[in-house]
Amino acid sequence: MSGFTETDVADQSGKCFIVTGANTGIGFEVARVLAARRARVLLACRDKAKAEAAIARIGGLTPGADLAFLPLDQADLDSVREAAERAAKEPRIDVLINNAGVMRPPLMRTRQGFELQFGVNHLGCFALSILLLPTLAKTAGARVVVTASIAHRRGRIVWDDLNAEKSYDRSQRYADSKLANMLFFFELDRRLRAAGSPVTAVGCHPGVAATDLGRHMGPLQLLIPLVGMALNTAAMGAWPALQAATASVTPGGYYGSIGFGDMRGPSGPAPRTTQAQDRELARRLWDVSIAMTGIDPGLPP
Repeated sequence: MSGFTETDVADQSGKCFIVTGANTGIGFEVARVLAARRARVLLACRDKAKAEAAIARIGGLTPGADLAFLPLDQADLDSVREAAERAAKEPRIDVLINNAGVMRPPLMRTRQGFELQFGVNHLGCFALSILLLPTLAKTAGARVVVTASIAHRRGRIVWDDLNAEKSYDRSQRYADSKLANMLFFFELDRRLRAAGSPVTAVGCHPGVAATDLGRHMGPLQLLIPLVGMALNTAAMGAWPALQAATASVTPGGYYGSIGFGDMRGPSGPAPRTTQAQDRELARRLWDVSIAMTGIDPGLPP
């Protein structure tokens, strides 16, 4: 089967990448490969000790790797703002890889009171991406990569209950947040191109990969090691993000595993639902996201 894998990642000397959630799972593997290709990598993580442990692991694999910890808690918009301010002090940022997320936790809320999955997976991603646009725009060919999921296919945006005050189905809310990711990068890329921005927005999904993302799945967690054997390991799940971040891509394109029901194997152009490309839904979510976060890039509709 042909497709993109980590062996296709070219030398990235001189470039700087931000990888959110880089201390474990797919984010760690993305950071590992980029560091091995001579990029500077900022590991944007909530836990300093775990981030430093990840940096040490990568440094052991790639002596002299250019790595740094960027404090980021996507469940707190104040932390997101601080992370964007810190990152803006870098000489350049070439790519923001939005990888961090939560999946199927019990009903929990962000520091600002939003339902956790929508708040972290979408609003945190939206806020960080928008706040970093001015910094990214200083570098030709800069990109925003948004990690979605094949779960977006059963997602829906519950406009009258975005904060899960009426009902909460943890699995459905995860799918909903992934649909929001799809609509976000779709709308972001459209607006960037309309504004003549040098920044490109691209989406990706990891197939079905064995990672710590499933820590809230209860007894089903016992099956996670089998996922890596039958479907994607974390390293394989990183391939779509690496393709979206480093390869020649279509603006607004979507990349993911291309084998066995889009759940495993190398990366390539991935299918998405009609709903994920609905301009009215995307525009409405954009406006709602600005209202909820208080962050507006001022991009034309």
